[in-house]
Amino acid sequence: MTLVLCALLLFAPYLEQTPEEEAAQHLTKVRRIYVAILTGGDAALQIRDLLMTSLHNSKLFIITEDEDKADAVLKGAGDDDVFTDTFQSSEGINAHTQIGAGSSQGLRNYSSSSSSHSGAVSIGENESRRTEERKHEAIATVRLVSKDGDVIWSATAESLGAKFMGASADVADKIAKRLVADFKAAKQQVAASQTTRPVAAPAAASTK
Repeated sequence: MTLVLCALLLFAPYLEQTPEEEAAQHLTKVRRIYVAILTGGDAALQIRDLLMTSLHNSKLFIITEDEDKADAVLKGAGDDDVFTDTFQSSEGINAHTQIGAGSSQGLRNYSSSSSSHSGAVSIGENESRRTEERKHEAIATVRLVSKDGDVIWSATAESLGAKFMGASADVADKIAKRLVADFKAAKQQVAASQTTRPVAAPAAASTK
């Protein structure tokens, strides 16, 4: 009976783990990553290559070309698009004034008089503007899948381009930095949970 209680105390933290805590624990064990071919055509292939370079430059993971050797596989989709935004606006000032007056008077066949006045003023001014702006946008959404098929991490990044790199390179850099940051946070989280883990009570000495 004492051995059963010790085992329950030892494994209690794992039995009470939330999905987030379990995913963090799996993430801390990842060393080798295989980046699968992303869906999205030629643009996605370029983003994949940039992702491999960015992750390798992080000095935290080993990027392998052999999926069987990987601890986890990075899967997802990417796109890189060049488009033109068109803006059109118009401004106008219009004013219109019309004045009219008339009168008539008659007394049988002896005399008659009539008068009329009319006037019109019209002012119009319209200005139309059309501008076109060429833009470059890239987006990627990825997930890290363990050997058991569980998703242990995911992220989405988009960019219109950075100061010193294109949109696709910026997206790959953002995802790599996000994974590095989350990996380090998971290490700290697991370490903190281990320090607070209850210690199993020693088995009572048997008496004869």
